[in-house]
Amino acid sequence: MANIQIRKYQDDDAESVKEIFISGMSEHVPSSFTHMLKQPLTQMVLMCSFCALMTSSKSLLLPILAVTLLLAGARQMVVYLFNNYIDTSLKKDLNSINETYLQSKNSCFWVAEGDGRVVGTVACLPAVNAPECLELKRMSVRRSHRGMGIAKALCRTVADFTRERGYPAVVLYTSVVQTDAQKLYEHMGYKKIREFVVPEVAARIMNFTLFEYRLDLQQDGVRD
Repeated sequence: MANIQIRKYQDDDAESVKEIFISGMSEHVPSSFTHMLKQPLTQMVLMCSFCALMTSSKSLLLPILAVTLLLAGARQMVVYLFNNYIDTSLKKDLNSINETYLQSKNSCFWVAEGDGRVVGTVACLPAVNAPECLELKRMSVRRSHRGMGIAKALCRTVADFTRERGYPAVVLYTSVVQTDAQKLYEHMGYKKIREFVVPEVAARIMNFTLFEYRLDLQQDGVRD
């Protein structure tokens, strides 16, 4: 973590924060598509379509083309799911970071800066589904700066902030395809407490599961 400084978000960081977020989320498209292809329903649809067309057309070309089109459509559905989430996030909290995270003493947004460049982000605010806890959000590190301990330092920053304000725990949500994030959080002491499928139709079709993690903290202060 040489030359890396973790500090509060400033208005000049806005474009860098959005760039890191978009890049980080877009990385998950290939692994999400692979996850979708592993689902029994997907495999059944592809196999049934191939066999039905093979039987009816007596040709190999038509079923191959049909399966190719189905695969292309499936990938576009994954891209749509992620683009929709990215667009929604950019229009909501990432379009008003000061208002969302910096106007309350129980929420904050930090960036990791190296050599004058923003290379990582993290935030926290009171959790909607667990108001007695703070929720870690918007954790992302540029690919070029991973493996340097930045993500761990950002996690510790949120944990320290949460403890100082007297909250008993930090919660967060990550997805089934974010295996590196799961390993990081578990290494930092987080425990998986729940998993559920995203309610959107496209997410249900691909069985896109979210995991809820919780980190219980020792209390050094009192929240008011």
